[in-house]
Amino acid sequence: MKRDLSVTVAGVKLSNPVIAASGTYGFGEDYAGLYPLNLLGGISCKGLTAEKRNGNPPPRIAETPGGVLNSVGLQNPGVDAFIKEHLPFLKEKADVVIANIAGETRDDYRNIAEKLDGTDVDIIELNISCPNIEKGGAAWGVSADGAAAITKTVRAVTKKPLMVKLTPNVTDITETAKAAEAQGADCISLINTILGMRIDVKTRRPVLRNNTGGLSGAAVLPVAVRMVWQVANAVKIDVVGMGGITRAEDAIEMMLAGAKAVQVGTAIMTDPYAPLKIIDGIELYMNDNNITDLSEIAGKVLPW
Repeated sequence: MKRDLSVTVAGVKLSNPVIAASGTYGFGEDYAGLYPLNLLGGISCKGLTAEKRNGNPPPRIAETPGGVLNSVGLQNPGVDAFIKEHLPFLKEKADVVIANIAGETRDDYRNIAEKLDGTDVDIIELNISCPNIEKGGAAWGVSADGAAAITKTVRAVTKKPLMVKLTPNVTDITETAKAAEAQGADCISLINTILGMRIDVKTRRPVLRNNTGGLSGAAVLPVAVRMVWQVANAVKIDVVGMGGITRAEDAIEMMLAGAKAVQVGTAIMTDPYAPLKIIDGIELYMNDNNITDLSEIAGKVLPW
């Protein structure tokens, strides 16, 4: 039986709850020849900065047990090139376009958001895992004050729905989530990558030129589920879960923890069809369990 997989996130309706995560899916062009992009619930684009960035020097990505360690460094063409060269294609091919933005200063975020406010992107996602050079280099998202400052700055210049993407590298992730909510966030997405490091015992050098990088992939799923559950119980706005989702069961687990939708990232690197398989698996789960609406799953983890 065909099920209705649609969900509404931050006031935007998605045909299904599976979104391609920022970073691994680029701007969708590389996947458009494999399947229609509108089969996905949405696409969160490669992180955008005010100007073009070439990213960090290689080696900047390495496999680890159960995941990937990366320090790509937000390589992207810049917001102006995105608006001119990539957004028209995305709006033609995809149902929902989420523009992920990043910066080192409040002015960076403000300027990017102002430019995107005049476009037809559906949602702006704030990557607050970037270094805050105004406060010595620690990521904006490691403190409630930093999360609040960026959310407030962007909220003031755009009416677009705001999704704030949280870093897990904090003491209490509920505090940053509540701070973003208090300053006008419409949705919280989590988790971004976990800071990690590997060393090549033969060369005795770190496997990444940048020494440390962000860990993603199946290995981080239990951490992500825990944090999604904590945040979903701490805020009243929508939550989008990500981190280690490779199959439908992972996505359902994330939704049971409180996510209304999910993002799939690293799994796409080894299987570009992973999001479609997850969508199919969610529908199968709904059929097997006589579920007619995904609201019957979201946040419905049972207590012991």
